[in-house]
Amino acid sequence: MRPLIATVDLAAIRHNHAVAKRCAPGRQSFAVVKANAYGHGAREVVSTLHDEADGFAVACLEEAAEVRGMHGTARILLLEGCFEPDEYRVAAQLGLDVVLRDDAQAEALLASDPHKPLAVWLKLDSGMHRLGFTPQALRAWHARLQDAAQVAELNLISHFACADERGHPLTEQQVEMFLDLLDLDFNQRSLANSAAILTIPAAHMDWVRPGILLYGATPFADLGAHELGLRPAMTLEAELIGVREVERGASVGYGADWIAERPTRLGTVCCGYADGYPRHAPAGTPVLVNGKRVPLVGRVSMDLLTVDLSDHPDIVVGAKVELWGAGLPVDEVAQAAGTVGYELLSKVTARVRRRYRGH
Repeated sequence: MRPLIATVDLAAIRHNHAVAKRCAPGRQSFAVVKANAYGHGAREVVSTLHDEADGFAVACLEEAAEVRGMHGTARILLLEGCFEPDEYRVAAQLGLDVVLRDDAQAEALLASDPHKPLAVWLKLDSGMHRLGFTPQALRAWHARLQDAAQVAELNLISHFACADERGHPLTEQQVEMFLDLLDLDFNQRSLANSAAILTIPAAHMDWVRPGILLYGATPFADLGAHELGLRPAMTLEAELIGVREVERGASVGYGADWIAERPTRLGTVCCGYADGYPRHAPAGTPVLVNGKRVPLVGRVSMDLLTVDLSDHPDIVVGAKVELWGAGLPVDEVAQAAGTVGYELLSKVTARVRRRYRGH
């Protein structure tokens, strides 16, 4: 069996959810479990938070159906709403909360017969400029929907663009735009993502939406997960499956674009971009081998990557390798690779075995 495994600490996920609840006392939480719970396993995360979270947030109907199969009573928020008119009936059968993000979705809802009314969340485009209604359009739809037979509850939701950059002026503008609509009658309101839960109490509203913080990674460039009191949930572990010596001037990997500047002791690790490790990670990206930091060298290939062991002659084949996790923050690896922890965690592929502890 290939020695590569993603160990997921479910106790860490419970701990991180508790951090979110402590930051937003009295608020309810939609635990965000889209994209297979950011690569951690939706089934296991929902089971772990079954009695902790007030609800769960997903991207699409298929994800919602999976969550409903594991939790019969939790509120489930469909973040992107319905893509086809007949999905409203399915959403009603599953008892979902449905986001409306544009005129077409709202018209489709009014033309539908879901058999029972839905909890509807009107999405405000408060500055992300990706999806959602303008304030004027949202006011018009609020008037049309508040007495519609298809609507059981009318709520307000929006999403921050820059809450991960502390002090960004757009964040305050988004909060103000959201608050300006609260003269309308809404049953529930939701604005705060992970970054806002941790640092913007004014955005907590009725429901918070913890996402990346649940998995022990930071939403901030200047604040680490440990500083925020978060515990990493996933440790991606492999083994050293080859060690060799090369002379000064030898190249390593595809493209031969890394050249040894000294006699070098190389180690080969059974993890590559087909497992979710970033192909674009540059030489120097940190890897832990037997608890010691060593630099990545050469290009990451589909199934393998190479590290420089020259300063550690005691490390041999079979040594334990941590690509990220409890000893090496995923955010540090992501920063070295020019990306974010969200991407690395969610891209760990299905061929990587998952092991769960802390049930």
